[in-house]
Amino acid sequence: METHRDDTGARIGMWLFLLSEILLFGGMFILYSAYRYKNPVDFHHASRELEVVLGTLNTLILLTSSLTMALSISAIQKGQRKLSACLLIATMSLGLLFLVNKGVEWSGKINHGIYPSSPTLLARTKGEILFFGLYYVMTGLHGLHVLVGVCVLSVMLILIAQNKINQMRFVPLENSGLYWHLVDIIWIFLFPLFYLIT
Repeated sequence: METHRDDTGARIGMWLFLLSEILLFGGMFILYSAYRYKNPVDFHHASRELEVVLGTLNTLILLTSSLTMALSISAIQKGQRKLSACLLIATMSLGLLFLVNKGVEWSGKINHGIYPSSPTLLARTKGEILFFGLYYVMTGLHGLHVLVGVCVLSVMLILIAQNKINQMRFVPLENSGLYWHLVDIIWIFLFPLFYLIT
């Protein structure tokens, strides 16, 4: 007996969830903008201490992962399960590479004594303290979303292997792809705000 499927409801539910995520990060972007408006010089000085090369590399990594995610969905829709699985593995690998890269960057800052409530950071101006506080909170929350995304895609990979996601039933993979694209879009906003601010 075939189980009942509500693909439309699943899609609507996913879009509502994504809307809540947009509201969460949107509020943070507004908070960032307000503090930046009040402390433009301090934010400028603090941002110059971030590794633009690492930030750029992470941007390229996530953009590539969005491409492999889209190609994975396209492959399953065409009935190419093995190709879809391989592309999904590539997407997860890129997500993990992003996290490793972010970990290297955070480690560099922590080794220089720049982390929340550290004596080195507290000795700086109020604006710089705010900048790094927002940097750790917003990039940390984004990193958590990337990790969740990798876990979700791991489940999708198992379902593809079990043929529970296939050419006839691909909405779960499609919804997972929407989440992954949102995570990438959020980074596209985070990157210029923290690394390219002038």
